[in-house]
Amino acid sequence: MSAESTGYDAARITALEGREAIRKRPGLYIGSTTVSGLHQLVLDEVGRAVNASLAGGGRVEITLTPDGGVRLTDDGPGTPFEDCGDTGRPGLETLLTHMSAGAPEQHDRRTVFMRPRSAKPSATNAVSSRLTAEVRREGVRRVQEFARGVALAPPADAGPVTGSGTTRTFRPDPEVFDTVEYVFAALAARLAELAFLNPGLDLVLTDERSPDGPQRARFRFPGGVREFVTFLDAQAGERFVADVIAFEREDPRMAGSMEVAVSWSGTHEERVRGFVNSMATHNGGTHETGLREGIAAAVDAYARAHGLLTAADPALRADHVGANLTAVVSVKLDDPELTDCTRRTLGNTAVRACVAEAVREHLGAWLEEHPREAEEAVSRILRAPGRG
Repeated sequence: MSAESTGYDAARITALEGREAIRKRPGLYIGSTTVSGLHQLVLDEVGRAVNASLAGGGRVEITLTPDGGVRLTDDGPGTPFEDCGDTGRPGLETLLTHMSAGAPEQHDRRTVFMRPRSAKPSATNAVSSRLTAEVRREGVRRVQEFARGVALAPPADAGPVTGSGTTRTFRPDPEVFDTVEYVFAALAARLAELAFLNPGLDLVLTDERSPDGPQRARFRFPGGVREFVTFLDAQAGERFVADVIAFEREDPRMAGSMEVAVSWSGTHEERVRGFVNSMATHNGGTHETGLREGIAAAVDAYARAHGLLTAADPALRADHVGANLTAVVSVKLDDPELTDCTRRTLGNTAVRACVAEAVREHLGAWLEEHPREAEEAVSRILRAPGRG
């Protein structure tokens, strides 16, 4: 087929760059223009604010404003003011207007793992009808305003200030998004996850849109994944095993650390939640496989030692331990490897054995120390349908 017959040749190729490209094809940069994409845009900005905050005091405030905007304030070090050598423009302006600006996202265990293809600050700016950035750094407060990705003026000094951090206020553009109405509960659910997975973090979500007054929720969980499992169990019903078995372990073999919490509730459902660097792994992975294998090994060893299984009985498999199980396994890795097309499956091979070993040891010790609860939990697992 020739170019003449299709009507397609080099003259029809249009090169779009920068904000023009983002606004023309927003889905390529922000994932979606639906309410899901609107929420994800906010959560991408929350992730950046949390990463900045974890380097400071660990507090981020998120406010849904009456005009349809979002205001995020963190107590991190603040964006540098100095001019960027590549652009000759202030660092703040470069970050918010150039797609390639800024150091690569740090995806090690010290930070929240941004979703794959997360929107860069410049993309957020480009799809916002208005964005105002305020930076508090080195005793000075500076402010810069943008409209649909274009700086309206250079950064302006706004007087002295104590402390440091960044406040970014933006209004997603209704010309880009199908809707600009946020759902408070949807944002709150993700913020709660972040707070459970980062015990030092303090997140505050405020909704100022209602004429009846602001709605406010604070997320701070010093108990970490232990509190997470308690929260999940509260939604499902009472536990028949009173304790939540929880532990943390650093393991150089997987270049990272793990936090695990396990309990058994009165339901027959399995509720296992897996995370890598605070990002949900909806399709599982080696950390969840290791969790189940560790539980199976600990329960099998206890059952044989106490006469609940005989030498003739087959070994308990990982797929036998799900009934009644509530668990959270959170790993934080220096070099997380995500597989499959969704990038939501953890693939680090060393994690499987490390998590399985740690779970087997900690759960095995707990079972021996709590014989009454151990017998009930193990007996229920052995009686679960499908085993044999």
